[in-house]
Amino acid sequence: MLVLCLSFGIVLFDQITKHLVELRIPYGHAIPVIAGFFDLSHVHNTGAAWGMLQGLNHWLVALSIVMLGMMIVFRKHFISDSLLSRVAAGLILGGIVGNLLDRLRNGHVVDFLDFHWGAHAFPAFNVADSAICVGVVLYMIFQSRHHENLPTESSADAVAVEEA
Repeated sequence: MLVLCLSFGIVLFDQITKHLVELRIPYGHAIPVIAGFFDLSHVHNTGAAWGMLQGLNHWLVALSIVMLGMMIVFRKHFISDSLLSRVAAGLILGGIVGNLLDRLRNGHVVDFLDFHWGAHAFPAFNVADSAICVGVVLYMIFQSRHHENLPTESSADAVAVEEA
C-alpha cells in the first residue's frame, strides 16, 4: 500500500508542478529564484535524463511501459518488506508514470528545475526525474545492505560443518 500511495503522491505533485509551470512561465523563459544558481524555467524535453536521446519520445514511451510492466511482474523480486525497498519502488514508479503521462499527452516532458553556476549548467529536470534518481539511489543502498546481510558461501559451509 505504501508503494501505491507514494507513487500516487509523486505523480500528483509532479503533474501539479508541471501544470503550474505551463500556466505561469512562458515556454523558453526562466524566473530567477537564487540569482546565479537556481531558476524556475519552462523547457520541453523529448529525450531522457540530461538531454540524452533527444527526439526519441516514442522509444522512451515504450521503454517506460516496459519498465512499469517489469516492475509489476517482478515486484516480489524487486520490492521486499523493507521500508527502504518500498520507498524506493514508490519513488521510481511515481517518477516513471509522471513523465510517461507528459510524453503521452504532450509528446515531451516539461522540465523546470534549473541549476547553474557561472558558465556551468546542470540540465533542467522535474519532480518525476528527482523521484526516479532518489529512488534508484535508495534501491542501490537497499541492495548493498541486503547483500551484506546474506551469508557468504564460506560462512554457510562453516555453519553446515558445525551442525554436522
